[in-house]
Amino acid sequence: MKAVAVIGPRQSGKTTLTKNVFPNKPYVSLENPDTRLFANDDPRGFLSQFPNGAILDEAQRTPNLFSYLQQALDESSTPGKFIITGSNNFLLQESIVQSLAGRIGYIKLLPFSVSELKSVNIISNDINVFLVKGGYPPIYDQNIPPFKWHQNYINTYLEKDVRQIKNITNLSLFERFLRLCAGRVGQLLNMNSLGIEVGVDGKTIASWIGILESSFVIYLLKPHHQNFNKRIVKMPKLYFYDTGLVAALLGIQSEIQLDTHPVKGSLFENMIVVEMLKSRFNLGLSDNIFFWRDNVGNEIDILIDDAGQLTPIEIKAGKTINNDYFKGITFWNKLTNSTGGQIIYAGSEKQLRSNNITISSWNNTDF
Repeated sequence: MKAVAVIGPRQSGKTTLTKNVFPNKPYVSLENPDTRLFANDDPRGFLSQFPNGAILDEAQRTPNLFSYLQQALDESSTPGKFIITGSNNFLLQESIVQSLAGRIGYIKLLPFSVSELKSVNIISNDINVFLVKGGYPPIYDQNIPPFKWHQNYINTYLEKDVRQIKNITNLSLFERFLRLCAGRVGQLLNMNSLGIEVGVDGKTIASWIGILESSFVIYLLKPHHQNFNKRIVKMPKLYFYDTGLVAALLGIQSEIQLDTHPVKGSLFENMIVVEMLKSRFNLGLSDNIFFWRDNVGNEIDILIDDAGQLTPIEIKAGKTINNDYFKGITFWNKLTNSTGGQIIYAGSEKQLRSNNITISSWNNTDF
């Protein structure tokens, strides 16, 4: 592609990655007011500075630039001429769809994965530690206490991104909504219930959910579309892209507090779901994960859809394997006349059972 867009949440490492991969390209931050003014007032003059391309950081701040960027790309045959980064998927995609369709490739960069942290030996074997810390690079790179870093991140996010996407005047109400979302991790997204608790209408909740999605704060896991049972649930499930952010929103400051907290199981499930996303995105692939649930409570936590080949996965936060772990997959295999599946749990053993169901540990799973 003539251009590449690296998108993801703030502080996920987009700038560091692009600078290291393209050390010879000029780096331009469009967060800088003077630079942004130049790009907006004289886009042709601004782009003429970079005949061989450049890294344009936080490009969503200058949406008018993309129409002129289109001409610069059309007049060149060089692949990867401009590298564009952004932490706001909605604003960036809106500009790209209008101007750069067919000329640009996407890479989604999320915070550190378990396998990345293992590769440099900076991950604890205590699952609670990872759930509270999350995967944002500054927590590891600068050794900042997770709770303090996440609190500052939340404040910055509310002030910058939320106001940038949509001018929400009552930020305290939006922050209450954000904390209520954190308390619903792993649950079906019921917008009416959320609206009642926050004190706003359903349209406002839908708009705010869109803001959280586009700025890579939450991820909505969709139900699988194939009707193995007519009475299936059709609402998505709510997850966050980082468990550390959820812990901070719920006031959890240490792994000791998490041990007895009722949200621990949901946080563990959230972490596994996002690890699967990171694995796909790091390979440059789109996500292929779903969940399945019927209206009487039978459920599969994750269904991997690989070109129609479905693999059921159950997520269990316990450290001891027991028979209850197999109920969901056993029901699914009977329903679909299939075999196999996977259980990912918080313990340390790895097993292959006679019914072709594999059991693996959270820190020893090939996502």
